[in-house]
Amino acid sequence: MESFTSFFDSQTASSGNRWSYDSLKNFRQISPVVQTHLKQVYLALCCALVSSAIGAYLHILWNIGGFLTILGCMATSVWLLSTPPYQEQKRVSLLLASALFQGASVGPLIELAIQFDPSILVGAFVGCALAFACFSAAAMVARRREYLYLGGLLSSGLSILFWLHFASSMFGGSVAFFKFELYFGLLVFVGYIVVDTQDIIEKAHFGDLDYVKHALTLFTDFAAVFVRILIIMLKNASEKEEKKKKKRN
Repeated sequence: MESFTSFFDSQTASSGNRWSYDSLKNFRQISPVVQTHLKQVYLALCCALVSSAIGAYLHILWNIGGFLTILGCMATSVWLLSTPPYQEQKRVSLLLASALFQGASVGPLIELAIQFDPSILVGAFVGCALAFACFSAAAMVARRREYLYLGGLLSSGLSILFWLHFASSMFGGSVAFFKFELYFGLLVFVGYIVVDTQDIIEKAHFGDLDYVKHALTLFTDFAAVFVRILIIMLKNASEKEEKKKKKRN
């Protein structure tokens, strides 16, 4: 947790001199080849987000989201990672298929948000997009490899989340337990946005220009953050609704 705190403190404490023209010159550390690669990564990410939106819409129409779509998402992701990089068209198709299955899997939650209040869905997406853009930009502006040390801490946090989820499914969990898992998971995946962005830049500098795999990594981070923000907003809205009902009664 101290590493997370130092990250946010370093962003605010040095805002007076870091977020200046001198800080923006750090973009010059990114070579033209890497900049072109990043454009391809974010273009593929946008296409994956559109595909996931289509998947969510298909769930609303035909109720296809569930365990099978989760398996489909995992299978297509593994298939993509095991496909050679020179089969570019096939790998892009697998990326879009994985995003489609992911969108269908999240479809029940999105449908619930639409039924409750459509503005919650819009707010969650805008909030997630802004957070993603800000933390990705922070990773690009920062010195190379500055935040890669957080990778080990985030892996430990992800392991904690896994065991917490396992324990809650086996023995049941309280509301406080669920809230901790929700907010801690949001913190972990927001951190992964920073680390994965810097990791992608660093790999590209050393010749790894697999933009499809890198787009899949960022899409996973985006989806994880979006789901948690949406759940938090839904929970807060439902609690407000319950308070209003109690006041009326």
